[in-house]
Amino acid sequence: MNNKILGQTATTPLAGRVLVVDDHLQARESMADVLRQSGHTVDCCSSAIEALQILQRQSYDCIVTDLKMPGMNGVEFIIEIQQRRYGAQTVMVTAHASVSSAVEAMRHGAFDYIEKPFDADQLEQLVDQAIRHGRLLHNGSGDGRGDDGEPPVMIGRSPQIEALRVKILQVAPTLETILITGESGTGKELVARAVHAASNRAAGPMISVNCPALSAHLMESELFGHEKGAFTGADTPRAGRFELAAGGSLLLDEVTEIDQALQAKLLRVLQEKTFERVGSSQTMRANVRVLATTNRDLLCEVKAGRFRHDLYYRLAVVPLWVPPLRERCGDVPALVDYFLNRCAARLDRDVCRLQPDALDLLVHHHWPGNVRELENIVTRASVLYGGNPVRADELRRWLIGGEESGSAAAQPEVPVGISLEEMERKLIEATLEHFDGHRARTAQALGIGLRTLSGKLRQYGYAPREKPLLKTAHTVNG
Repeated sequence: MNNKILGQTATTPLAGRVLVVDDHLQARESMADVLRQSGHTVDCCSSAIEALQILQRQSYDCIVTDLKMPGMNGVEFIIEIQQRRYGAQTVMVTAHASVSSAVEAMRHGAFDYIEKPFDADQLEQLVDQAIRHGRLLHNGSGDGRGDDGEPPVMIGRSPQIEALRVKILQVAPTLETILITGESGTGKELVARAVHAASNRAAGPMISVNCPALSAHLMESELFGHEKGAFTGADTPRAGRFELAAGGSLLLDEVTEIDQALQAKLLRVLQEKTFERVGSSQTMRANVRVLATTNRDLLCEVKAGRFRHDLYYRLAVVPLWVPPLRERCGDVPALVDYFLNRCAARLDRDVCRLQPDALDLLVHHHWPGNVRELENIVTRASVLYGGNPVRADELRRWLIGGEESGSAAAQPEVPVGISLEEMERKLIEATLEHFDGHRARTAQALGIGLRTLSGKLRQYGYAPREKPLLKTAHTVNG
């Protein structure tokens, strides 16, 4: 049954610009009509040569092209598109389907192919998937922009990042809650923005809540809003993040920092899709898709009694894990190049250059702060060494571990059998000592919040042997 008859669709198509290329007028207009009814802006042309001329002055999210056309056929057209780097995703349409033609088209960059005759739903779904794929890989839309107005950019071609891209494309069109896990600084919020940008809610807002930055009392008001007079200082009514994110996505950043009493209220919203403002008895509908991030092992938090097990299962419907930078060191050169160019544009100066030994140093560094640490190093180099190539010895002193982080051979040994908790503690201790007990700088270097660091220190006791400086850091406000 066609779901459109009931006024519902399994997935709402993501509107984009589409170019239909087919020498057959009736087929061309028929496809264009279907795609326009799906909300796309559609242009048509009758040949690949004409299409290439149009592409010189207009960009498209997706190109739907016939295989058999006079002059230049569909495969040759796709090759030209790839060589000219137009960035649009291509869908091959053919009545002469064969394994060889399909493989040839996709080998040269086609997203997929569809065989005539096909129904409208098949075409709609395939174009929708192609647009989502293109926006995720090539950042061709402003959907999911962050506070800086930039679209989500996932840099790298390592197997780990490619696998993550595939998973994002699989889960984004659904309405399921997604839990994004990974170490601090790996780019969990970026993944959340990519999910939103590739979802059916991309046209709606994406609202973030930085959970560690708010007390339990403020967090409830931030999430659900409050009425005038609900508590001291509530002089006017205020909409919460669930209201502001209506029709879009809500990101709970570092969700483990939410107080347990509030975890129960959050669980209710996820289960019943309803909530009330603080101080109100009026029930409101939560029309949001919830995304959550954490740098902790939530199962360990559940076992320790710090996180509700029922909330964990509600959040982790679809888990996504973001790999640490040290496990995809092959992406470091591409990330460095991206950050260098972005810094140059922001500083309005020439791109800073790194000597080969400096780039090699960055590739082999352990990166406890992950991508955030790398961006910090590249930004510092761009500011301080914009005019001259940067040498390895000029970067090494900025890296956590100093001289010892210069090569893989110099990496400190990790005792076999050490627990993750103990390894985390050693890293925090070493970093805190490196920054002479300065908590704020330590938290920044580790890529965690100051409240998270303080909580860790309280959890540890805090009285490390033969390190009185760290004990002082525990007793003095960071």
